[in-house]
Amino acid sequence: MTPVEPALHPDACYLALKTRDARFDGSFFTGVTSTGIYCRPVCKVRTPRRENCRFFALAAQAENAGFRPCLRCRPELAPQGLRWSLHDASAVLAQQAARLLDEPEAWGVEAPSVEGLARRLGISDRHLRRIFDAQLGVSPLQYLQTRRLLSAKQLLADTALPITEVALVSGFASVRRFNAVFTAQYGMSPNALRREGAAGEASCAVRLGLRPPYDVDAMLGFFRTRAIEGVEAVGARQLARTLALDANGRRWEGWLSADFDETQPQVVLRVSESLHGVLPLLIRRVRAALDLDADPHAINARLHGSFPLGDGLRVPGSLSGYELAIRAVLGQQITVAAARTLAQRLVQRFGVPIATPHPGLHRLFPAPEVLAAAEGDALGQIGIVRQRQAAIVAIARGVAEGRLSLHPGADVPETTAALKELPGIGDWTAQYIAMRALRWPDAFPAGDVALHKALGVQQSRQPAREAEAASQQWKPWRSYAVVRAWSALSQGG
Repeated sequence: MTPVEPALHPDACYLALKTRDARFDGSFFTGVTSTGIYCRPVCKVRTPRRENCRFFALAAQAENAGFRPCLRCRPELAPQGLRWSLHDASAVLAQQAARLLDEPEAWGVEAPSVEGLARRLGISDRHLRRIFDAQLGVSPLQYLQTRRLLSAKQLLADTALPITEVALVSGFASVRRFNAVFTAQYGMSPNALRREGAAGEASCAVRLGLRPPYDVDAMLGFFRTRAIEGVEAVGARQLARTLALDANGRRWEGWLSADFDETQPQVVLRVSESLHGVLPLLIRRVRAALDLDADPHAINARLHGSFPLGDGLRVPGSLSGYELAIRAVLGQQITVAAARTLAQRLVQRFGVPIATPHPGLHRLFPAPEVLAAAEGDALGQIGIVRQRQAAIVAIARGVAEGRLSLHPGADVPETTAALKELPGIGDWTAQYIAMRALRWPDAFPAGDVALHKALGVQQSRQPAREAEAASQQWKPWRSYAVVRAWSALSQGG
């Protein structure tokens, strides 16, 4: 059963396939009945005959129908294609379920399961399966298995990680189970798939696809103006930084770099050897931080009329939701340059050194446990006012104690409500964190002064209410409208 297929408009899909239009990469996959292979729209093999093509919205649908992933275009590189809706309750529920399955951080030490997923969503197992199948055409387990297999396939192709490690970091409980599932699904063993000449250096090089248009200069410019010396380094087409994260019961520290390819719509991710054990998690974080899974076609259909010069803009995310939240507090009611200065002082005072091969990367952002124990005097000495001191300590304690989750798999209403209960955090900060750390596409910081100016409501008696009213036409993409409004303001347009 693949109920999503008719909505794809097969003739339009075939036209995109013939032109190899990268704007539709990840929006659908083509199963070729004569070969048993499924491909991305950008695949460079000879275009199959129309009567031999079946179109699927998800890779999991294609695999459930018996097709194997193409070894040339590699479906695992495609950006995700889930659609956002704020009106269809069943679609919202299915999207939320898929979102949780896609986010390793949403599960902690618990292994993803249908029972656990249903419990988190507050519905029965049976209802979850029915909604998932009706909206996405596959079961939750089929969706999760495809994600794991494609993740493993990417690591086999792009890295020199031992197959045992590939199996475990991709979410399989044992190598034996991994080999059995992989061979049964793809008709070859992991050893047979592994390409010769895979990266043998200390850093992996993994390719991540994206859909054009994508304004690389704007994205990197955003990060560049906020970069903390020693923690981040932003070049013409590269974002590099140090990173520490807690996963799988331990702390991981290292560095990574993300380079935008000049010839293809993709990013090349390299990570230090010390982070190999959490590579799938890092891939998810980088995709979120650079907003590689956005669907420009759907977004521009809603926003182009209001912001015609922003079609390539994306919402900058973060590689650490906790770090983003701390920096959001530091930036309350001051300029970007002043916020960066405070963040620099915080890192120098509470961060720790780390050795990397990059001269500009030599320090880690302070850990939650460190800031949770920070005394007011120590924070005050670096210029942080008392109200923000309380907010920083409260966020750090919430994260350190596991009471506050700041990642794309977190429940948005619940998390924003929890944030606003903390001292010194109002709606602006909570919405800003939802937009960048939780990756909510419809966040809207209605009280933002720059946004008021961009929308021309700064002279109104109630500018926040005016901005909120104006934003209704941009749902469910108001986060993108905010970024476009800020960009238009900075360009004087």
